[in-house]
Amino acid sequence: MGFYDIPKDERVALVKEMKEELLQYLQSKQGGALRYFEDEDTYIRKACYLNIGRLYSEYPLLQKQIIALLKSLSAHPDFKVRQTVINAAGEIGKTAFDIVRPFFDAGLFDTHHSPRNAVIGSVKKMGEVNPGPVLEWAQSYLHHPDKEIRREICHGIELRGRKHPEDILPLLQALEHDKTARVRNTLVHVIGQIAYKKGCLEIVTAHLKHWVNKDLVKDALAEIIDVHYRYRNFSFYTQDEARLFIEKLF
Repeated sequence: MGFYDIPKDERVALVKEMKEELLQYLQSKQGGALRYFEDEDTYIRKACYLNIGRLYSEYPLLQKQIIALLKSLSAHPDFKVRQTVINAAGEIGKTAFDIVRPFFDAGLFDTHHSPRNAVIGSVKKMGEVNPGPVLEWAQSYLHHPDKEIRREICHGIELRGRKHPEDILPLLQALEHDKTARVRNTLVHVIGQIAYKKGCLEIVTAHLKHWVNKDLVKDALAEIIDVHYRYRNFSFYTQDEARLFIEKLF
């Protein structure tokens, strides 16, 4: 039976029990709490890494043990365990990125896509609330020879740009001459995603005026206009208003 197949009160009790088991393991190395890291149910694993994040915040004296536990599991043969480790590190990185940075340096190159996707998701959630060190780290990979690394970094910084496009536009611009289709497509996608909320269209388009790759800019502007239709229930401007604004500016 899956996590969301059980009644809500039982789910709450399960999460509480999980937290207590994890705490016991960290304090005494006893119990079977590690089974949560490899559970087949993605929501059980999610509850696990959220609990790890809470324990790191609530029990400062156990922080070294928590990092040591994650480190010991980071090379586990089961990709689900490695994925959970990355996500747990992402919870910690919301406030203490430097201590978990090695998990993301390694996770970017994991042999399985699930831990790599966890890196993207974690960069999104960390970058939203702890942008300084996270974006500095991301910038160091923007010119990596592996196209998938560049693409993942581009995708990972998107969420910060939804509210603060000015923070990530200089990083995105570093990719404007990337010749790899997957990177270019992700770049265009991200530009569209950071341009439809209040105040963002003006910031994004003003920055694009200074980009050199005019073909890319043209595609990005088309994506912005299209996004204003696809997300018309959430966009500050209508599609016609966005199109008119862009036509006047460009």
